[in-house]
Amino acid sequence: MNTLVKAYRPNSFPTLFDSLFSDVDFFADNRAGLSMPAVNVKEDTEGFTIELAAPGVKKEDFKINLDEKVLTISTESKNEESEEKENYTRKEFNYSSFSRTFRLPKTIDTDKVDANHENGVLKITLPKKEEAKPKEPRLITVG
Repeated sequence: MNTLVKAYRPNSFPTLFDSLFSDVDFFADNRAGLSMPAVNVKEDTEGFTIELAAPGVKKEDFKINLDEKVLTISTESKNEESEEKENYTRKEFNYSSFSRTFRLPKTIDTDKVDANHENGVLKITLPKKEEAKPKEPRLITVG
């Protein structure tokens, strides 16, 4: 059975340094300003479906890149607020981003990959190639 595999797995081999430098771990998925959205991956006879929950993210903020058999879903948002009063100035900056990468099986028809965004859920359809779909059983007669 072919499956989708997350290509990068940080902290898959925890070490002593993970606990020593947990406050400055620049490669962890739980660092400040980064929240990983929940992802569901479903498979049926027609292909795979990836559903990524990202409430508050607009469809134009998503960047979906398909390079060979590697699918990358990412977004980046920046927000700046400033307020000036008579005796003070307040400026706030907010930056958030995430990136998820999946290695696709060879059975995916990469020319027919499609994406749709509705109600805070990004849905990516990855259809299987015709030769990878299950075939109906047939009776072979002996001649």
